[in-house]
Amino acid sequence: MSGKGEGEPPWRIHGLSVEGYRHRRAGQPCQDACAYTVSGVVAVLAVADGAGSRPRSDEGARLAVDLAAEHFGRRAAAAAECEPGEAVHDLLTDAFHDVTKVFLDQTGAAAGDFATTLTVVVLAPGWLGHLSVGDGFVVVRAGTEDGERQFHLLPQPAAASEYSNETVFLTSPDAARWTHTDCVSDEGVDGVLLSTDGLAQAALSRSGSGTQLPNASFADAVFRSLDTPGPVSDSAHESLAALLRSDRLTSLNADDKTLLRAVRTVAP
Repeated sequence: MSGKGEGEPPWRIHGLSVEGYRHRRAGQPCQDACAYTVSGVVAVLAVADGAGSRPRSDEGARLAVDLAAEHFGRRAAAAAECEPGEAVHDLLTDAFHDVTKVFLDQTGAAAGDFATTLTVVVLAPGWLGHLSVGDGFVVVRAGTEDGERQFHLLPQPAAASEYSNETVFLTSPDAARWTHTDCVSDEGVDGVLLSTDGLAQAALSRSGSGTQLPNASFADAVFRSLDTPGPVSDSAHESLAALLRSDRLTSLNADDKTLLRAVRTVAP
């Protein structure tokens, strides 16, 4: 994971990507990536999942998250005081356009070889912005009910076709059409978790009606381990890596896994 920041940030951020069992067995690199940046009171978090069938998708995932941290961070820092609502959706759409243009410029005619999903969260005073193309997901922690922390799954992009489970990528034709944006204005949000689909079976569950919901026990454990004040220790980093590579999670999904989380350190 790449990340940068200065001073005392309003969010404590930590995460990593690990290769899944299939890639470890085949000696292939991890095709997931994550990155974040903090500038003053604004933080940007990004995760990406390179297409397994494309030869340079690991490079594409890394390029996507680095560009997202740069361009979403630049636009958000310049508009941190904007009001929640349409202006945030415009900011997210404009930043995505910046990322896509530079990504395609840098990869050129071989852009399809770098195919990747991209999920981005912008944390600014008074609002949270979320943009996603592909099958990444975001869970937020906000509020309590009967003394229990509450977790909420942010809406995900619609499938490109009701007859197909094919994932949309940053390089897909008409990708902007299938890109989803959200603006959340809730001062109670004090935790955010981004992931690629390799953790979907562990981090999400389904209600009786088939609606996807956060797995509260998983989310609670992941956030709680980051709630302790101070820098993230080496042992905490190693513990998260061990969890993501554990037999329990591998039995649910042998794909690469990414978990990028942030907890609030400064009251809004």
